Amino acid sequence: MSLYRNAIWFLNGIQQYTRSGYEVASKEFDPRDLDVSVVGRSFMITGANSGIGKATAVAIAKKGGTVHMVCRNKDKAEEAKEDIVTKSGNTEVYIHIVDMSQSRKVWEFAEAFKKQYPSLNGLINNAGCMVHKRELNAEGLEKNFATNTMGVYILTQTLIPLLQKSRDPRVITVSSGGMLVQKLEVDDLQSAKGYFDAVMVYAQNKRQQVVLTEQWAKANPVIHFSVMHPGWVDTPAVSTSMPQFHRMMEDRLRTVEQGADTVVWLALSRVASRTRSGQFFQDRKPVPTHLPLAWTHSSAEEIQRFMTQMENLSKAVQLQADADPAGPCRPQFV
Repeated sequence: MSLYRNAIWFLNGIQQYTRSGYEVASKEFDPRDLDVSVVGRSFMITGANSGIGKATAVAIAKKGGTVHMVCRNKDKAEEAKEDIVTKSGNTEVYIHIVDMSQSRKVWEFAEAFKKQYPSLNGLINNAGCMVHKRELNAEGLEKNFATNTMGVYILTQTLIPLLQKSRDPRVITVSSGGMLVQKLEVDDLQSAKGYFDAVMVYAQNKRQQVVLTEQWAKANPVIHFSVMHPGWVDTPAVSTSMPQFHRMMEDRLRTVEQGADTVVWLALSRVASRTRSGQFFQDRKPVPTHLPLAWTHSSAEEIQRFMTQMENLSKAVQLQADADPAGPCRPQFV
C-alpha cells in the first residue's frame, strides 16, 4: 500500500510539481493580483539568503516592502542582501543572524524583535533542513524537527501578538507536497523509533507544519495563515540534501522564482487575504491536504495531543533559558 501511495504521489508530482506543471497552472494567474505596493509594511523571511527565500525577498522588496532576512550565515546573508538591494532598488532590507535549529536562540530572537519593532505584517517561514543522521540540538531536540517544526512553532507563536496589532497580518509557511504521504505521528514527533529515513522525517515535519497552520488559523482569526507547496524547485538545498533526485529531475525542476510565486502571492495579494485562513496552497489555489482514500487523516484527539506536546516543548525551551545563570544571549541584529 505504501509503495502504491508513493507511486501515485510521484506520478502526480511529475504532472503538477515540475516546471511544466507551473507553466500550465500559471496560464490561469491574473497578473493584476500582484499589482500592489507594500511600502511601509514589513515582512520577515527565514532562510532568505538563497533559493525560494531569497526570490521571495527580492519580489517583496521590489514592491516596496521592508524585508527582515533571518539567516544562519552572516557572510552569505550580507552577500544576498547586497543582491536584493541591487535588484529591487530598495534599501529597507535588514539582516538577523539566527540558526533556526537552535530553539532557545529562536525564542530569544523573537522576543527581542517583538520589543524592537512596532509591527510585522508578514511572517514567511521558509527555512528548512534535511539532516540525514539523527542528531540533537542543545535542547535535546532532533535537528530536523527542531528546524522545520519547533523553530516555526516558537517563532510564529512568539510573534503572534506583534502580528495581531499590525495591518493585514499574514503568516505563510513553505511546506512540501511530500507531506501527503505522511500521517501525523503523534507518538513519535522526533522520529526516535525505527529506521531513520531523512526524506520521510522531512515529510513528517511538513505534515506537522500543515497541522500547525490549520490550528493557528482557528485560534487567531485576526491573522491570515496559509501553508504552501512550492513544487519541485532547483534550489541549493535540494541539490545538497537530495542529490540523486536533483540529478534525475534537473531539467524538470522549477526555477526559484516559480517556486516563490505562490509565497509572494499569499503574502501580498488582496485576493489571497480573502481566501479562508488555514489552507494548503499550490500554484495560487487551495488544494486538499490528503490524497484520495488516504489513511493520513488525524482525529481531533490526536491533533490536540500534538498541539499540547508542542506547547510543552516550547515552554521547556523557555524554562531552560530562564534557568541559565548566564542569562539570555543578545540576538545579533545587523
